[in-house]
Amino acid sequence: MPADSDRNIIEQLSWDEVARRIGNGAAAILPIGAGAKAHGFHLPLNTDRIQAEWLAARIAGRIDALIWPTVTYGYYPAFVEYAGSGSLSAPVFEASIHEIVAGILRFGCRAAFVVDTGLSTLAPVDRALARLDSRDVLHLKAYDGPRYRRAAARLSEQGHGSHADELETSLMLALAPELVDMSRAEASPRRQRETPGRLTPSDISSPNYSRSGSYGDPTLATRAKGEVLLAAMVDDLAEQVTAFLAPGMAADDRSGEIKPQSASCS
Repeated sequence: MPADSDRNIIEQLSWDEVARRIGNGAAAILPIGAGAKAHGFHLPLNTDRIQAEWLAARIAGRIDALIWPTVTYGYYPAFVEYAGSGSLSAPVFEASIHEIVAGILRFGCRAAFVVDTGLSTLAPVDRALARLDSRDVLHLKAYDGPRYRRAAARLSEQGHGSHADELETSLMLALAPELVDMSRAEASPRRQRETPGRLTPSDISSPNYSRSGSYGDPTLATRAKGEVLLAAMVDDLAEQVTAFLAPGMAADDRSGEIKPQSASCS
């Protein structure tokens, strides 16, 4: 995370300082981002974690929130054939998120924001949070805001994609260019139609064959695209957070969710 976010990271604070901040009205942020999940040949396994923690730091800076340790293990079944990629079962992941967020709320935080940079994680997290008081918790789906969707539709040149593709690679070129090896970026095979199921690096007869583990065309990525996408994403999430914390906002207005779009990264 950025150095200027240190005062918001609970791992670096004493417990009584955390208690004092909560007593003064601090909200909580729980980032969810895989610490080890294949992202093609050109991106590191912790790509999702980098994005989740960067977003958490930006949101925390705007509302002076406390950031909980990132959940780096999750439900990522599409990538288990790629070395190093981990995935919990959906029920285990769902139960873990429910217990973690319930524990955060028990400390008295005025709200908990779950920043989620996955796709397969969305449904289990929704189910986990549905068992909590909707007045206190909000699922922030990183790629689903209207500004981000419009920017993605305008900038995208690839024919298909949703993972380690043109968009996600552009985000990483803006966030951590030193970790991106564009010389190894490789487009996945073009598809006539989307086929549900896990990606495979070995079964060339599969409709989900991807030698690299990317889904889309990362060779089209640029830092300029990433900067536009990041700005749109942050504005989307900041608007959701600000509205959620607004005094007198009805609980029903807080429960609205934006459906995932194909432009999102997983």
